[in-house]
Amino acid sequence: MNEKGRIFAVGDIHGCHDRLIVLLERLSLDWEKDTLVFLGDYINRGPDSRKVIETLIELRAQCTRTVFLMGNHEEMLLEYGIDGDIDRLRLLHDMGVEATLASYGAAMHDLQRLVFLPDGHLEFLNSLCMSWSSGPYLFVHADACPLSTDQEESRKVHTRTAEQLLASRRLAGEAPTGSDQLVIFGHTAFSTPLVRPDRIGIDTGAVYGNMLTALELPAMRFHHA
Repeated sequence: MNEKGRIFAVGDIHGCHDRLIVLLERLSLDWEKDTLVFLGDYINRGPDSRKVIETLIELRAQCTRTVFLMGNHEEMLLEYGIDGDIDRLRLLHDMGVEATLASYGAAMHDLQRLVFLPDGHLEFLNSLCMSWSSGPYLFVHADACPLSTDQEESRKVHTRTAEQLLASRRLAGEAPTGSDQLVIFGHTAFSTPLVRPDRIGIDTGAVYGNMLTALELPAMRFHHA
């Protein structure tokens, strides 16, 4: 997919549409060659989740070299739309879903069956993938099912649910990733990108007033807005 171009991975946006637009302008993308990978958590907490989703959908239409991963915020919203579980509703409240609803001009009762979402936005959220791999790189939101020489550990990790993987903080710790690829992830906010030999974390807390970060590969160059 990116044989001749660069890969740009973008960290957690969380409704920060203005930062997203500035960041995209700073990347100087070659739409014919470069690949954009978004690591999930597009919604909640920030003021403009609707605009973020609209922009991402426009990018998908403009360029086939786009990859959109599922974040735990999107996964939780979609699961609540399916089962209406009250515990998920409490979690969504803690995750700042009111800001997302406000961006759509909706209220909490509109969460039921996700009636506040336009069809195209719901289709987009349902199309998100868990991970993406290219050459020496593995892109995930929070964690992935790693390879392991320890069969028992491998079995435990591979049986985790999507919800558990997307909410994991394992990659923010010291334990090996278990992958023979360089893992690029978001989810856990750092004041500056986390850079280790086997992983790079690029959620830099844009929604908390810090910067929105993109990682350019293979140059290993960071871009911020």
